[in-house]
Amino acid sequence: MTRSSRRTRRILQMASVSTAALLALTSCSSDDDSSASGSDSSPTASGSDELSGEVIVFAAASLKESFTTLGKEFEKEHPGTKVTFSFGGSDALAASITGGAPADVFASASPKTMKIVTDAGDNSGAPTTFVRNQLEIATLPGNPDKIASLKDLTNSDLKVVLCDAAVPCGAAAQKALDASKLKLTPASYEEDVKAAVNKVVLKEADAAVVYKTDVKAADDKVEGVEFPESADAVNDYPITLLKASNNTDAATAFIELVKSAEGQKVLNEAGFLNP
Repeated sequence: MTRSSRRTRRILQMASVSTAALLALTSCSSDDDSSASGSDSSPTASGSDELSGEVIVFAAASLKESFTTLGKEFEKEHPGTKVTFSFGGSDALAASITGGAPADVFASASPKTMKIVTDAGDNSGAPTTFVRNQLEIATLPGNPDKIASLKDLTNSDLKVVLCDAAVPCGAAAQKALDASKLKLTPASYEEDVKAAVNKVVLKEADAAVVYKTDVKAADDKVEGVEFPESADAVNDYPITLLKASNNTDAATAFIELVKSAEGQKVLNEAGFLNP
């Protein structure tokens, strides 16, 4: 074999070794990429980030319509979850929570009633104000008594109902009356805002001082009358995760939905004001 032939064969051998090495490196790189890709996708594939289970929400009665809508949306976005609501007067709900009632989230109609829970240390993290609400006078459809102001409610011929003073809507109504230096003796004090509206709907009262959101929720069953003094008694609505929560991930996600742009849209459509 000539020197030229040996040189040619050596070059071919080196080229073969280089090609093999390159193929091996490419294969390793491909395996690494595949491994990394599998690692990145595994949480999604395993569903480890998926929410599940029940979320128990204690919420002010005035939130019933909007929170029910958000609860259905939450369950749709997170299959495997269930949102269970307990609506009522914020003071009664707060008392239930401090008394040990099982719940994951508390949404109150006032900072004062939320304070009952925070003072007892039953919250997890600081409460956040997510909406505000303003008062309005609910009258019978067509406003047959021609009620045009808060002062008109002091007419002794009218049967007017208020929320109980311990309930946020009742405290706000009293604040508006005090600011106007008006005295009103209601026909009854109701346990929550829905009960007050219902008195008018059933024609058991001529008028009630309630939230704008509840007048809107009642649709054409009542008519709303605005009054300027309501600006002095706007209620902030705080929400918090509860320390006793058995489903903190899902509960936190529900709170985030309430505070999100999507949640705020639902609340604004119900008549709530931005925080």
